Amino acid sequence: MAKNRLKKNSILNFVAVAVLTLVGILLSVCSFTIPYTNTTYNGFANSISLGLDLAGGIYFVYDCSPSEDSTTDLNTAIDATVARLESVIGAEHSEAVITRQGSNEIRIEVPSVTDSDEIFRLIGEPTPLYMTLDEYGEERINGQDIDNVYVSFQNNQYGVVIDFTDEGSQKFEELTSDASNNGSTTGNIYIYLGEISDNAVWSTSVQCSEAITGGTTFISGGSDSSNSWSLDDAEEYALRIMSGTFNVEMSLKESSVVSATLGSQALMLCLIGGAVGIVLIMLILWLRYGDFGLLASFALVIYIVLMLFFLQAISFVQLTLPGLAGIMLSIGMAVDGTVIIFEKVREDYRSGKKIPLACRNGFKRAFWPIFDSNITTIISAVVLLILGTSSIQGFATTLLIGIILSMFMNLVILRFFVKWYLPFNSVKAKPLHLPKQIKPVKEQVGSANEIEVIVEGGAGNE
Repeated sequence: MAKNRLKKNSILNFVAVAVLTLVGILLSVCSFTIPYTNTTYNGFANSISLGLDLAGGIYFVYDCSPSEDSTTDLNTAIDATVARLESVIGAEHSEAVITRQGSNEIRIEVPSVTDSDEIFRLIGEPTPLYMTLDEYGEERINGQDIDNVYVSFQNNQYGVVIDFTDEGSQKFEELTSDASNNGSTTGNIYIYLGEISDNAVWSTSVQCSEAITGGTTFISGGSDSSNSWSLDDAEEYALRIMSGTFNVEMSLKESSVVSATLGSQALMLCLIGGAVGIVLIMLILWLRYGDFGLLASFALVIYIVLMLFFLQAISFVQLTLPGLAGIMLSIGMAVDGTVIIFEKVREDYRSGKKIPLACRNGFKRAFWPIFDSNITTIISAVVLLILGTSSIQGFATTLLIGIILSMFMNLVILRFFVKWYLPFNSVKAKPLHLPKQIKPVKEQVGSANEIEVIVEGGAGNE
């Protein structure tokens, strides 16, 4: 009765995991429109952010130098500029990557760009931002006084919210107080991108009736429907303001549009090669380990589904050609861990232990070799992630994700699979392709002396 109950529980467990795996595969590769919504689900594989070498796009390299009114050192200013560029570009292109390059350069990569002119317009020639009390008047606030700008919907209209720094908050309060109390003006403050003149890249005025405190303000087109902004207007306004808050002078050093042809071919060839390799690995596992090999292949499928899920779920992951190499290496290490486990099981069985005990000892003995090798790889991946260039970081990121998942596959998933399998077969070695057992046998030699010898026997191999 107990054995039948274990078999029944094992069947239910395998069925549940198989159903979840099938759902995971469908969610990985299928695209569909979610019922009763206008939202299209693209699948894990199609939602993975691709790097410039796979998706094509455009890249820029800027030389940075201190701005005339900068009060911070260049390193700090460049770091702040990178953060602001991420806000400006990320609002429209979340897959964009902005990184420091060398001591005084910023590299901007925007994959899958269809309108490169728009990117050039937004970030090709960043310009300083100024706020003044009078039209073409003296600068009172500049881009360094602004902390963040984002789109908001208030009072039934679209606009932008400007958050100021602590120092900027004080300046803005004084500016709006002066504007509201200055009888010689119309109560306006003026915002310029570029020089404070008719040649400004963009300018606007905002009316103030009282001093604005709190370090934040909301700016809109006005209550008149003819002047109100659309969502696109508000987004463009916010982007333009943020593009004027850079803390350094930036000069375009290099830019290029990268074709996706080479990358897409490389991606397709890599996927085909990976699929063929995985099928061959599954075949070899089955030939070597029998039913255990089938369990390992099932676990490997789950591993791949989890890998696709995390690649699209983790926001900072961007798949590149080096990243594909990291995935392939992590799959190899996952299979290597499986081989270590089953070889330990075979060793214990060959020494005379029964199958359940051999399995338990095999996982126990394989734990530290798997743990040690994977921890070493994880440390290496973390170092590469911190110190490497952008391409090396892509490799390190996918390798790190893959190694963690491979440990989970071998030490958790595969262990449960073997545990659920044993109620169906705990004595037959043939379906598991186990070797013949070795056991001590006494053999009589001569008439006077007896010695013990170790010989191979077939007992225990069914």
